[in-house]
Order: sequence, then C-alpha cells, then structure tokens
Amino acid sequence: SSGINAEYGGGTEISSGYKGYGLASMVEVLCGLLAGATWGPHIRAWQDPNETRVADLGQFFMALDPAMFGEGFTARMQQFMDEHRALDPVEGTERVLVAGDPERAAERACEERGGILYHPAFVRDMEKLAEKMGVPPMKPLE
Repeated sequence: SSGINAEYGGGTEISSGYKGYGLASMVEVLCGLLAGATWGPHIRAWQDPNETRVADLGQFFMALDPAMFGEGFTARMQQFMDEHRALDPVEGTERVLVAGDPERAAERACEERGGILYHPAFVRDMEKLAEKMGVPPMKPLE
C-alpha cells in the first residue's frame, strides 16, 4: 500500500473502516494537536533504549454523565462487555478482553508480587533523577 496507510502502518477500509479511521484521527487531534504534544509519526520510538527524544505524549480527559443520554446505561454496558468477552478469541490468545481487563490483571499481579515491575529505561531515569535531587533511589524487591 502507499500514502497514509503505509506511513502509519494502517489498513484498508475493509479491515479498519471509516469509524476506526475517524476514531484514530480524533484521538490524535485531542491528545496530540489540542494538547500541544507530538502526534502520529512524530511520536518517538517506544521502549527503544537508543531513543533520546522526550516522549511528549499528550492527554485528554472528558467527563460524561451517562444518565444525561437516557436510562439503562449500566445494564447496556454490562451486556456489551459480557458479549464481547464471550466472543471466540483469535488464534494464539486465550480470551477476548474489554477495557479494564488487562489493568485489573496487572493490579492482581502486582499485589501477588508485592510490587510493580518497571521497564529498565524507567529505572535508569529514576536513578538519575534521584541522584540529581539528592534522594535515595528506588529499592528493588528482594
């Protein structure tokens, strides 16, 4: 493929559709352009030990009251999540996850482990910051 699909690593409308394209564009506008942060192909490589640029990732927060859109949102949302979780997973995966499932699993793993695992680059950056600030660095779990 050529053009924007090749540049962004995207697919065709057959595989991603106009809604996926529109949603991805909305995320880039709200979290990147509106926030004054990098966006799309301008974002630095993720978890590359040779990357020296600051991440410069933007954030966008929106608060909505579902009750303002009608009654029954909680039940509909639960049905939505239940039906998605009941879908057949793609080959090589155990199950279909919905938003929040990976985070809850990570939280349980941290509780069982007694702490959080950090990426080595983050630990390195925090050690540099601790030295600069004159405070003790983080202590690893024994």
